[in-house]
Amino acid sequence: MILYWRRRRAGRRAGKKELSAGNSDMELTVPTHFRCPITLDLMKDPVTLSTGITYDRESIEKWIEAGNQTCPVSNQVLRTFDQIPNHSIRKMIQNWCVENSSYGIERIPTPRIPVTPYEVSEICSRITAATQRGDAKRCLELVLKIKKWAKESERNKRCVAENGTGCVLASTFESFAAISIEKNADLLMEILWALTWMFPVGSESQSKLGSASSLRCMAWFLKGEDLSAKQTSVLALKELLALDQRHVNAFAEIEGVVEALVKIIKEPICPKATKASLMAIYYMISPSAISEKIASRFVEMGLITLILEILVDADRSTSEKALGVLDGICSCDEGREEARNHALTMPVCVKKILRVSEKATEFSISILWKLCKNNEDGGVQVEAIRVGAFQKLLLVLQVGCGERTKEKATELLKLLNQYRDRFDCFDSSMDFKYLKRSY
Repeated sequence: MILYWRRRRAGRRAGKKELSAGNSDMELTVPTHFRCPITLDLMKDPVTLSTGITYDRESIEKWIEAGNQTCPVSNQVLRTFDQIPNHSIRKMIQNWCVENSSYGIERIPTPRIPVTPYEVSEICSRITAATQRGDAKRCLELVLKIKKWAKESERNKRCVAENGTGCVLASTFESFAAISIEKNADLLMEILWALTWMFPVGSESQSKLGSASSLRCMAWFLKGEDLSAKQTSVLALKELLALDQRHVNAFAEIEGVVEALVKIIKEPICPKATKASLMAIYYMISPSAISEKIASRFVEMGLITLILEILVDADRSTSEKALGVLDGICSCDEGREEARNHALTMPVCVKKILRVSEKATEFSISILWKLCKNNEDGGVQVEAIRVGAFQKLLLVLQVGCGERTKEKATELLKLLNQYRDRFDCFDSSMDFKYLKRSY
């Protein structure tokens, strides 16, 4: 059987520019046995199962990882999940790509042999031995080898993460951070990069990364001028702080971390780092014995203004995180006062209701509720009504929401209803039945 690719499509798949319109009707025949039976795409790393059928490695690994125990083509039960590289087919595909390079087909690279659990265990043993000797240079060489494996394929990443590497690297990180952060900065940075894609880690690894020396090291990178180090550090901190409130409390006590996190938002490195910083701040101001004190420090650093400016045109993920932080900051007196005095607070929060996500709606209503509650002069309530909060809240009750959000929305409507008569243009015929029904 012969399948066909139009020349224009072949060029597009290979990442080349489209061929001229005059040649668009030329066709290229592709032998069926060069295609993966699962995806029908040209195989890049053909492997053969025990049933004798050849698949592309990535496709058959996804099939097996999904819990399937049969061969997709023959439906035979697989006696073993071993995947044997089919070098003959791979060389044939490579030769075919070279012969048809004029059609925009690029030669597929020779795939690297995937790393095995044995190799991972062996390198972990060597890292442990080098750590015990205090040999930072040797540790760095071994960690860079792990980094190389990880960059080769997602399969290698999974193999490394699933075979105890995280615990070994966390222990090495703590040991060398306690000796000297400055002297071992390169090693510590590479370990931290590797750990960012190994989370969540086990309790022993958490203990190592949550130690005083490890947290000081992360804070040191966070406060530095190296943008790559700052990004890696904040990504690791986002994952670590989510695991245990004790880590949050210990990290918050380190001098300069509040300013460093705010700086990442004020002077963005990349969207990923900004989101990670917002999440780290969110964990730091979550309800705890010292959260109000920390929230006050963020207010002093001008975080409310930064968040409101971000929210003006933020995407869904960033909006949810930023609103969560703003909601947390509004739990303290200084935060509420600062938010009430900012011109963007009401318009932005009202705009996000029912326009981003259910989580964003929940945070927005919570913020409005905190700002309007116990506000005696009525200025905030009047501003909320002016920008359409009353109508939005009625709509929230109409379309449905969580019980907690419903309670706050209902109470907020009661607070706002006392100030409706100040607006001559307000639609007095508005259907109020949803509010009455919730009383």
